[in-house]
Amino acid sequence: MPKDNLNGRYDILFQPMKIGPKLAKNRFYQVPHCNGGGYRDPSAVAEMRRTKAEGGWGVIFTEQTEIHPSSEITPFIEQHLWEDKDIPALAAMAEAMKSHGALAGIQLAYSGINGPNLYSREVPLAVSGGPILTFTSDPVQARTMDREDIRNLRRWFRHAFRRSQSAGFDLICLYGAHGFGVLQHFLSRATNHRTDEYGGSLENRSRFLREIMEDAREETKGEMAISLRLSLHEGGAFGFSNAELRDFIQMHGDLPDIWDLAHGTWEECSGTSRFKGEGAQEDLVRGIRALTSKPVVGVGRFTSADAMMRQITSGVLDFIGAARPSIADPFLPNKIKEGRFDDIRECIGCNICVSGDMTGGISRCTQNTAFMEEWRKGWHPERSRPKGASDSVLIVGAGPTGLEAALQAAKRGYQVNLAEATKTLGGRVAQERSLPGLSAWGRVADYRIGQLAPLQNAQIYRDSRLSAEDILALGAQHVAIATGASWRRDVVARFHLHPIETDPEMPIFTPDDLMSGGGPTGGKVVLYDDDHFYMGSVLAELLVQRGCDVDFVTPAVKVAEWTDNTLEQGTIMRRLLEKGVAIQTSKAIMSIAAKEVTLSCTWTGRQTLHGTDAVVMVTSRIPDAALYHALKSRPDDLVHAGIQTVRLIGDAAAPGPIAWATYAGRRFAEELDTIDDHGDTPRFRREIAALALGPSRLP
Repeated sequence: MPKDNLNGRYDILFQPMKIGPKLAKNRFYQVPHCNGGGYRDPSAVAEMRRTKAEGGWGVIFTEQTEIHPSSEITPFIEQHLWEDKDIPALAAMAEAMKSHGALAGIQLAYSGINGPNLYSREVPLAVSGGPILTFTSDPVQARTMDREDIRNLRRWFRHAFRRSQSAGFDLICLYGAHGFGVLQHFLSRATNHRTDEYGGSLENRSRFLREIMEDAREETKGEMAISLRLSLHEGGAFGFSNAELRDFIQMHGDLPDIWDLAHGTWEECSGTSRFKGEGAQEDLVRGIRALTSKPVVGVGRFTSADAMMRQITSGVLDFIGAARPSIADPFLPNKIKEGRFDDIRECIGCNICVSGDMTGGISRCTQNTAFMEEWRKGWHPERSRPKGASDSVLIVGAGPTGLEAALQAAKRGYQVNLAEATKTLGGRVAQERSLPGLSAWGRVADYRIGQLAPLQNAQIYRDSRLSAEDILALGAQHVAIATGASWRRDVVARFHLHPIETDPEMPIFTPDDLMSGGGPTGGKVVLYDDDHFYMGSVLAELLVQRGCDVDFVTPAVKVAEWTDNTLEQGTIMRRLLEKGVAIQTSKAIMSIAAKEVTLSCTWTGRQTLHGTDAVVMVTSRIPDAALYHALKSRPDDLVHAGIQTVRLIGDAAAPGPIAWATYAGRRFAEELDTIDDHGDTPRFRREIAALALGPSRLP
């Protein structure tokens, strides 16, 4: 394996770089990113950032940190810096970030017209009043800030600057990107309709930003570095365009200590790999470096050291910004420095990490099963706990769950045998990676197969379908059944809980049929999606490629509605329409005849007939748990064979996204030789809010 990054080829990535009064040890810059923890799980968030510090990042930022209760974005769980009592939790985070020599940064945000204040119940304040611009169309309006409000806002920012410095941060990021922050709202004619000294010309629209920057320098005595995060391009007739951004930077080139540039909307900036490749923002950022003497950082889901190098050597960027790649592999910088390229756990761009923030849950990662479990469960992305008292593990099924279970158990020191019924490793990933736009999914299998290959205590057996008798004969101490699931051929999912009347003359196909090369190759096809994630829309594209005339039918109010949580629903909708797919939302299939289906409006019940040559069902999946139940029905034989535990894991237990599958594999390996209390206590640590004792009324 190559060492020392190919004789110094990537040394430029590890050059120390000045950011105002601070010195970053290298060019690896973890830009601010949310994680679903926020103010609720401060220790979990701090330990996650500490892991990145250990992994070699030169600059590490917090997530969006709200500076005042008059602008908060509940139900999203972001950090708060509303008062001094918020400082200790953030100080612990800053300490964790700096534990291995990284600079610690905090992103400060005032959301303005994006803040519905559903928790604080304060009247929202905006550059120009109007309906709150949120994901969920909250029925709230903001009022226009007057001059006194602007003076108050400057003071609130000053408080946040002081508190950030007291907490021990090195850098402050002023958030004005993705359409989310008041700084962008001042700059953009879309959200700034003012006619006073803060509106109109670009010079006037820049005034508040200049004032805030001056306040930051004064409040922190110039001891903290200041980053300004702005959108590279805001669409629409009045949006802050890329051309106007360049004019702004040319006018104020030395305003911040570093320019942090990101695509316009969050959806555009963090597009999934299905729609955006590595370095997708380069055209928008190229040439900006020549407009300023200050360094520039940008993002692009960079996972390749060569792509990073080109950004630097071609003068596009000074720092390599990363959010999702830093989640997938917190040790990315160290692995490049040490020449351990085969060990890099590449981001697949699935945006499951984003869904944690969008749903108010805890974030997770398909590739890095330890993400946000570093403190909660004590998991580490690179180090493994030593094994327990037993020695041998048999895992049946080499899909995402089985591969992760085998890898983690072997790393702990168990003797692992992994049996796969087919010749191909990867399970569902091996199939899905061949679908339109999903080639990156293959990294889930490739990484784990590559990591297992050199381990002497892990053996993989392909084309090895095992029966209960076979498993009993092998006699491993622990057995995991990870045999996956198959897609149903009927409508049973969320809308229909039971099968419907179906004529056997109608050809009906499942995603499994299409992924194995079968299914329609022309004619009219109804694709019925009651799954609501990515699979239905991906298969619709595949059918169009095969020359089919596709009707996308779903009982949901929009196509692939859960992909709102992965920031791709709008892109999916546009793409299907551009490809000529007919969209029928709020429609359910009620019966299937030989040449037609009966559709019913989910609101009115009004039924219509729709002719079709075939139906593709994307509904739900049936776990393949027969082998597990066959073993569990023979408890005496298990004891005689020396088998201590039999576990059903992954899709074979409960089908879910790939990230759920890899997590299940990690959990199995981590819980080997632990005491099973049958779920009586949580299997993770959590923080519980302390009661605030004292008078119930404010003074």
